[in-house]
Amino acid sequence: MRTILVVDDEPKIVQLARDYLEHAGFAVVAAHDGKAALAAARGQRPDLVVLDLGLPELDGLDVARTLRAESNVPIVMLTGRSEESDKLVGLELGADDYVTKPFSPKELVARVRAVLRRVERPKLSSELIAVGDVRLDIPRMRVTRSDRAIDLTPTEFQLLATLAREPGRVFTRAQLLDAVRGVAFESYERAIDAHVKNIRRKLEDDASAPRYLLTVYGVGYRFADLDE
Repeated sequence: MRTILVVDDEPKIVQLARDYLEHAGFAVVAAHDGKAALAAARGQRPDLVVLDLGLPELDGLDVARTLRAESNVPIVMLTGRSEESDKLVGLELGADDYVTKPFSPKELVARVRAVLRRVERPKLSSELIAVGDVRLDIPRMRVTRSDRAIDLTPTEFQLLATLAREPGRVFTRAQLLDAVRGVAFESYERAIDAHVKNIRRKLEDDASAPRYLLTVYGVGYRFADLDE
C-alpha cells in the first residue's frame, strides 16, 4: 500500500484529504507544520507528499527545498496561492504537481495517482537510451552523463526520456504536457519551462548555454542530435 504524507495546518483539509485518499486505497500520514512535515518524511518515508505552501513554523517552499535536497519523493503542492509566480517557484524547487485551493478532493486523488504513475517502473521494458554521453535506463529511471549519476524527479525523468528518445525532434510544450500524463497541468504550459530549467541545472555544464536540452523559440524544446 502506498503511503501519502498530507501536510496542512487546517485540520479540516487534512481530514478531507485523508478520507478520500484512504478510500482510494492509500495509507495516510498527517503533519500540521513544516518541522513536523520534515520529521514525518524522514521517519515514515512516504511514497508522495501533499504539501501546503502556507505553513507555520517553516514555510512550505522551505519544506519542499529541503525534501528535494534529501530525496526525490514526489511532491504535490496544495496551496491557496493562485499567483502564477508561486506555482512556478514551487515547480522550480522540484515539486511535481500543484492543486489550488479550494479544490475537489476527487481531483486531488486523481493528481496523486497521475504523479505516482510516473514513478512506476515499466515491468517488461529493457529500454536504454544513449545520446552522446547521456544514458537513460528507462526501467530503473536512472540517468548518467559521462558515468556521473544525474538525480531527476519522476516528472523530470519522463520529460527528458520523451525528448531523448527522438534527438532533433522538436516537441511543443503541449506535446510534453501530454507525455508526462499529468492531469494537473492542463493549459499550464509554463510548468514545462520550470521543469526544463531544473533538468538543465542538473544535466548541463552551463544551464544558461545548454548543449543537450535546447530551446526552439516560439515552439518548444528538442534534445540535441549530437550526430549532426
